[in-house]
Amino acid sequence: MTLLMHRVDPGNNAYRFYALSLEPTLFGDVALVRRWGRIGTRGRQIIELHPDEASASTALQRHRL
Repeated sequence: MTLLMHRVDPGNNAYRFYALSLEPTLFGDVALVRRWGRIGTRGRQIIELHPDEASASTALQRHRL
């Protein structure tokens, strides 16, 4: 599951992205990966580990708001 959002406002020189995704880990956990930054750059990233997909989905919904 991946959610990708863009904000493009040339008048304010704002070209931003925000991405949320759920990804499985090698150890059976589920990672909520949050990426953000300026479009065209690597940006920043935070990985939150959750024991199952249900808790990761709950965390994803919390960050969407």
